Formats: sequence, C-alpha cells, structure tokens
Amino acid sequence: MRDDLQDVVDEVSRLLGAPATLEDVDFTLLAFCAHPTDGDEEGDAATAMDAVRARSILGRGSTPATRRWFEGLGIARAEGPLRTPADPAAGVLTRLLLPARADGRTRGYLWLLDGGRTDPADAADPALAAAVALAARAGRLLADRDDDRDLGAALAAVLTAAGPARDRAVRALSDRLGDGAPLALVALHPPGGAPPEGWRPPPAAAVLPGPDGSGGDGVAVLVRLARAADLRPAAAAAAAALVRLPAGASAGVSAATTDVADLPGRWAQARAAAAVAAVVPRLAPVAQWAELGGWRTAAALPAPDPAVAPLLAEPLLAATAEAYLDAAGSVARTAAALGIHRQTLYYRLGRVAALTGLDLADGDTRLLVHASLRRARLP
Repeated sequence: MRDDLQDVVDEVSRLLGAPATLEDVDFTLLAFCAHPTDGDEEGDAATAMDAVRARSILGRGSTPATRRWFEGLGIARAEGPLRTPADPAAGVLTRLLLPARADGRTRGYLWLLDGGRTDPADAADPALAAAVALAARAGRLLADRDDDRDLGAALAAVLTAAGPARDRAVRALSDRLGDGAPLALVALHPPGGAPPEGWRPPPAAAVLPGPDGSGGDGVAVLVRLARAADLRPAAAAAAAALVRLPAGASAGVSAATTDVADLPGRWAQARAAAAVAAVVPRLAPVAQWAELGGWRTAAALPAPDPAVAPLLAEPLLAATAEAYLDAAGSVARTAAALGIHRQTLYYRLGRVAALTGLDLADGDTRLLVHASLRRARLP
C-alpha cells in the first residue's frame, strides 16, 4: 500500500506542479514527493520549504500544536479542495488541501504547496479534477488500511480473550467478516517471538503478547480463502511476510475453517506448524498443519516426558535415538543417515537403554521417546 500511496502523491504533484505530502488523520506522514531546496531567482514562495513541511518530513509527522492549528481551519470537515492561509510569522505557506476520503469519512490529508495558484472552487480545472480523483483513491487505500487494523484488533480479542469476552469478540469478528468465506490463520514466529522495532505487520494481523505482556507470542494473520481446500493464499501471505522479518523467522499455516469460534484452535495449529518449521529443514520456512505428520503429537505435549530427561542430557545419544526412531528402527538406514558403522550404532543404542532403562524394541516406549525427543527440539 505504501508504494500505491507514493504513486498517488507523485502523480498529484505532477498534475498540479507543486510539492505534495500525504498524512493520515493523526498527521503521520505517509508519503511525500521531492522538494526543491532553493527558491528560484525571484524567491517564488511556491518552491520554498516551509517550516511545517520540513518538520513533517524530518519527524514523520506534525506537532500537536500544528495539528490543532490546521484542524481549527475546518480541514476535518472538508469534503472537497480547500485553501488554507499562510502564517508568515510561523513560516507556514499557503496550502491546497485535497481531503482523502472514503465511506463518508476523512482518512487523510493531501497537501500541496502551490503558492496559491490553484483555485479550489474551479470545477472546470481538469488537473484539479484529476487530482481530486487521486485523493479519493488515497482515501480508499487508507480506508482499507484502517479496516485491516480494526480486523487485527478484533482477531487479537478472539485469540486472547476468555469466557464471555471471547464470545463477544467472536460475534464482533463474525459480523465484520460477514460473508462466511473459509478462513485460515498464519502464525509468524520471529526470532525471540516478537517482531523487530519498526516492522509493519501485514493486513489483518495481530501482534500477540507473550506471558509477560511483551509482544512475544508471535504474529497472527487472518487470511480469507476462496476454497477451504486451497491454502495457497495463506502460504503465500506467510512467505511474503517472512521476507520482511529477520533471518531465522518461520511461519505456520492452520487448517481452514468457516467458523470464527474455531480460530483459537486454528491459532494453536498455526503456532505448532511455525515451531516445527523453525527446527525441521524440510518443512522450513513455512509449514502447514496438514503436513506435520507425527510432529503434531510432539507439538501437543506440554513438555518431554521425564523418563527421557537422562537422554536429553546426552545430545549425541539423543540424536542417535531420534535418527533410529525416524528410520522405524532400521539399523541399516540409521547407520547410513548418521554416517557411522553398525557396531557403533549398536553400542550407542545400548547406552541409551542403560541410561534410561527404556527398551526401544517396545512400541509404546518408541512412541514415548520419539515424541519426547521431538518436543524437546521445539521452542
């Protein structure tokens, strides 16, 4: 969306021949076009950098006092082009405001330092009419952004609330979605669990707090699907989000559902898939719940079984036992996978039995040890 907004600003600046900036209703700078650093030989005010624009660009926003001054001119109520006066004492030049509106609401402000050349009331000006249409496009883009933020907040409530509060959140999110389309959740798991400072979440995303209240439980992204059986849009959204996260990040995709009340369970699936993707190279960097196989059992355990604790203290033996179990107890395949002689493998398996008292020839024991070893590798 940021590139689209920049395109709008550049085109409006070209149409009206004036430097332009786009801010949201909180006066946060979203896009701006290049601005000459000097006036022309005649000191043209239209090409002089005014104080407000300089502060907006350098600080990515305006001060509360600046906001109050402009809002006092009625900009929040403007439905069409508006001329704002200059304030020479404050270093403020006259501006042409094109409100960026959508759905009957002002979503942002497109400002032009045109030196007063454009008459905001001239309905016959084709350049102004084209610029107004572009401002409406910016309003639509900002409305979509606002909707995504609202959707993310509603999703966070569904995933983190409990009892009646969760029930209310489920109803609210169901009302917002409305169409009953299949949904999937994507879990993004940055290194450490929290996204880096300044990271912009994708649409319909919620950064969820960890147990200590920090943003350490990952990022949930709600994806609408055309068909419940086709999770490719969710996998694509996960891959695109990972590009903007630090190395080592992983992602998981849940199964689909048409019921918002199912989303907490789908969040558990997506988180499990992301955790597995972080430690299993063949499933990295985006894993789907449907392809986890036996890793589902491991991810469902709260912790490795205590009977396996002595083995976990011996990493070489733990890796050997896991490779042996991955190979369904085949000595030949395990030795080949580890690159060791069969006798070395027999020796290590004997040490595993002596250390734990567990018999890997027993089916129940194999299941216990295999799931526990895998669980120990998960975050």
